[in-house]
Amino acid sequence: MKKQKVLIVHNYYQIPGGEDTVVDNEKNLLIENNHDVFLYTRHNDEIKKRSMLGKLILPLETVFSFKTYREVKKIIKEKNINIVHVHNTLPLVSPSVYYAARHSGIPVVQTVHNFRLLCPGATFTRNNKICEDCVKKNLYHSIKNKCYRNSITQSFISAFNLYFHRLIGTYKKVDGYIALTNYNREKLSTLIKSNNIFVKPNFMKETLVSKKYLKEDYFIYVGRIDRLKGIEVLLQSWEKLDNMQLIIVGTGPYLEGARKFIANKKLNNINLVGYKDKSEVINLIRKAKAIIVPSQCYEGFPMTIVESFSVGTAVIAGAIGNLECIVENEENGLLFKYDDPIKLALTVKRLNEDSELLRKLSNGAKQYYRRDYNDEINYKILVNIYNKVSGDIDGN
Repeated sequence: MKKQKVLIVHNYYQIPGGEDTVVDNEKNLLIENNHDVFLYTRHNDEIKKRSMLGKLILPLETVFSFKTYREVKKIIKEKNINIVHVHNTLPLVSPSVYYAARHSGIPVVQTVHNFRLLCPGATFTRNNKICEDCVKKNLYHSIKNKCYRNSITQSFISAFNLYFHRLIGTYKKVDGYIALTNYNREKLSTLIKSNNIFVKPNFMKETLVSKKYLKEDYFIYVGRIDRLKGIEVLLQSWEKLDNMQLIIVGTGPYLEGARKFIANKKLNNINLVGYKDKSEVINLIRKAKAIIVPSQCYEGFPMTIVESFSVGTAVIAGAIGNLECIVENEENGLLFKYDDPIKLALTVKRLNEDSELLRKLSNGAKQYYRRDYNDEINYKILVNIYNKVSGDIDGN
């Protein structure tokens, strides 16, 4: 069978994140498997360079970008694209990309990395607590509660965008949605017909690791230093773990708060190391006893978990949302009550004192990676999705 020519569409964020990594991984995966891959990308840095008028019309472009529509249609025609694969569309790409594909008679697939199609704030949280009012009630609650960037104006624009495109049937223009987990699929099925939703997890190439069992005496957190990511729960748990080392990798809005907490509590066993490049992060994860994911939200599909599994490092995660889907308790990691620092401390202490359990979970992490999250398996899933959605498109 002839390999599809794929156009990948993505709006890069100002601060690089997991979605950007997934886009790069999938692009490389397709190229390595002899697909012709083309990119249409926008970057939020474009906004800084705009004139005042350009910034004023941005909300309209977020709803429908004629620039994106024209440019994507042109690429589809000139490169003879077979399928369009969309990732993030906010704010510059916009849902106009779906119309560009549909009007060109080309199937379009959308990977859903977060909950933005259901929640204007994208995380199903309000004031760092779980909230699903926009699904169970209506989108107005996101405006009232300033759920997007703590701004009534920006929350209104985000909510209106969702409302408008639901009203005119935009999301029906997408031939297939890719959810990262079954949990995501279940949530998304409140808006999209379930037979149009496929499940494909994130993945990464396998990192070669010595077969010798070598774990150093520390635990690790990798990610944004933010209350929503559970950094307060993590720090509070470490008050009760004074003989265990914790390395925290990353930066974020709560970094100064974390530093003050560590200093006030004299937690000399916590090391804030800031930003590290990918190879350094992987090496630190590889040598850690476990990585801790204490998120206070449902999450999407954290790349740090896939990275940990790939190098045989167990995951200690809060029992919430997607984390419960990805981490199999007592198999490739351990789950704890996500908002309880004492439960987290007890879970860390248990793993630290049980070398056989540590060995079992480390081996389990590697086994789960090879079964579910390696590049070869992921490519087969992706191509199968492409094939399923590549039926005749009527162009309406």
